Amino acid sequence: MTEFHSVRRLPPYVFEQVNRVKAAARKAGADIIDLGMGNPDLPTPDHINAKLVEAVTKPRTNRYSTSKGIPGLRRAQAAYYGRRFGVKLDPETQVVATLGSKEGFANMAQAITAPGDVVVVPNPSYPIHAFGFLMAGGVIRSVPGTPNENFFRALEKAVAHSIPKPIAVVVCYPSNPTAEVADLDFYKDVVRFAKQHDIFVLSDLAYSEIYFDGNPPPSILQAPGAFDVAVEFTSLSKTFSMPGWRMGFAVGNERLLGALARVKSYLDYGAYTPIQVAASAALNGPEDCIVEMREIYKKRRDVMVDSFGRAGFPVPSPRASMFAWAPIPEKFRTLGSLEFSKLLVEKASVAVAPGIGFGEYGDEYVRIALVENEHRIRQAARSIRRFLETADETLHNVVPLAAAR
Repeated sequence: MTEFHSVRRLPPYVFEQVNRVKAAARKAGADIIDLGMGNPDLPTPDHINAKLVEAVTKPRTNRYSTSKGIPGLRRAQAAYYGRRFGVKLDPETQVVATLGSKEGFANMAQAITAPGDVVVVPNPSYPIHAFGFLMAGGVIRSVPGTPNENFFRALEKAVAHSIPKPIAVVVCYPSNPTAEVADLDFYKDVVRFAKQHDIFVLSDLAYSEIYFDGNPPPSILQAPGAFDVAVEFTSLSKTFSMPGWRMGFAVGNERLLGALARVKSYLDYGAYTPIQVAASAALNGPEDCIVEMREIYKKRRDVMVDSFGRAGFPVPSPRASMFAWAPIPEKFRTLGSLEFSKLLVEKASVAVAPGIGFGEYGDEYVRIALVENEHRIRQAARSIRRFLETADETLHNVVPLAAAR
């Protein structure tokens, strides 16, 4: 039977291929150090858990909730933006709660995309940035992900040579997967460009609180005129180590958020009310837990950069996010990121994410997540060092197979 149209538009999920190798290795008894998925391992702060338990015991909280978010949660998100970015939001019209930023992106794509609409997306980039629009019938034009003049050159070409003209451009800083960071001047230029060419900007700011240089990443909504063209997506998954809670937000342009809210009203009833209450407590509560989390990730980053470098696998030090974007060692680069990632699992019992999963321009890299403690990161480095010491023998056995494929 032929595949359904939307499924046919999606490429093979390359991460699943690594997952199968991982599962086989674990079944055989291997202790896999999993640095692949950006799945926070730190506990959710106690005061957030306590608020969840309290809300669960109250009558009527088990009923259907509010798709766009309960009023207290939207007010809490607006207050957070005021404190953190100096941005004033109307919680009634400029804040929508989502089931994580990933769902928010997918539903926004569904809300604004007509078949054949063009959207400009960085390559490499987090998969939903492109595939949300592909599933909605859109067409993707790629631009480099680095926030510099090359981004704008490619953006100019995309607007000039796309028929129809793009409806939107996606930005994501701190970047997943590359960990690059944009400054406010970059966002000002993006907003000016978007207004000049009458296109929207969708900004993914999921890693706003994980930064290591003392320079907090800005919001695009701080740029003059941003509310005319931009919506920004954030998440509590990383900020408060709440990935499984599925709580995020879309804020900004009222027209876009109105479309998102309408689509969501047909698709979901919002997150479980006690989760929304606890999320409000997270946003309104003490921030020492955020500082502590940030320090833990910073220490892990420093250990990874040091120990992997001494093992013969240099890892550029990320300024932000919970990821490192590492070039594949030269000897293995011709294999591509998927085969190299499989080899790391099989030969070193270390899992990473193949860069090809984030776009074809990521194929010479792997993404390494800071989701294991310092001891396990050092253990991973020792295993990689032993693996690299046998590189010539490994390549002799692997390269013919890779070439055959």
